[in-house]
Amino acid sequence: MAIIKPQQAAAFLKAAPADLAAALFHGSDPGLVSERAAALARVLAARETPPGEVLKIDETELDDDPGRLETELQTRPMFSGRRIVRAIAGRKISAALLKPILASVPLEGLLIVEAGNLKADDTLRALFEKQASCYSVACYPDTAADIDELISEVLGSFKLKIDGDARDLLQSRLGADRALSRSEIEKLALYCLGRSQITFEDVDHLVGDAAGLALERIAEAVADGRTKNAISDFGRALASGENAQMIIAVVQRYFLKLHRVRSDVDAGQRLDDALRAMRPPLFFKQKDTFARQVRAWSRGQLDQALRRIGEDAKAARLSSNLEDVIAERLLLRLASMAAISAAAAGGR
Repeated sequence: MAIIKPQQAAAFLKAAPADLAAALFHGSDPGLVSERAAALARVLAARETPPGEVLKIDETELDDDPGRLETELQTRPMFSGRRIVRAIAGRKISAALLKPILASVPLEGLLIVEAGNLKADDTLRALFEKQASCYSVACYPDTAADIDELISEVLGSFKLKIDGDARDLLQSRLGADRALSRSEIEKLALYCLGRSQITFEDVDHLVGDAAGLALERIAEAVADGRTKNAISDFGRALASGENAQMIIAVVQRYFLKLHRVRSDVDAGQRLDDALRAMRPPLFFKQKDTFARQVRAWSRGQLDQALRRIGEDAKAARLSSNLEDVIAERLLLRLASMAAISAAAAGGR
């Protein structure tokens, strides 16, 4: 049993303890949680002879087979090294499910669990911190040194350099979420590919504020009808100190972008051309999702959504003590509209 503090995480990943049977990654940075869980899985798989197999298990897979997780961890593969099982904590993958499994350590397989921001007395966190051969790894937003190292790592892989002022600006716009930070640096690198140096103007033109990007992820989930993701990210944003009125404003800007592109398409412009004309440009990883949303939402539905957003933005300003409730209700309504839009688009 061991508690791995944020500053110890990098060393832990480079030299995972030999007795490790299970690890829990938790914290307020979901991108970093996922990245570190994937990194540990690769390390553990590589040190097996022959290499181990990495298997992801989703909660929905336990609906038909509640014992699937335990079966995979108690079975040794015939043609590979030990199996590394990755799972995301939730309603079913919980302390209650894992406690009897971890009580039988050592296991035939190795377990990696990803979780959100857990309190010190959370039962899942306590389980990993007290059980033999189990490790609890805290993942919190990157420090300035972490961000600087990430910039060097990503740009180095593209053989790109960045000057002092540009680097300072880039650092200031990153850090809210490791996955978002990495994506923004990759977007910048791809934009500057073929050159040797990234300038201040490149960063200012292309890289958005990471906290804003984390909030935009809420808007993206809402427009896609992914209610669970939107509400989860909304709660995480509030817990980190974000303002509900700011979240409504970000959702409004996102739907305005959808409305603008949808209007261009309705006016006869090709969707690909309308997307390419967007400023700032979409990151390539966002393009497919955004394009699908443009196809799903009609101009009339977006008009209706924007009216509702405007009404709730005003209500939140006038009743700031209720802004959290107003914002959450708005997200639920928009996600419901997205589901209806998607169904209608599928029938057209």
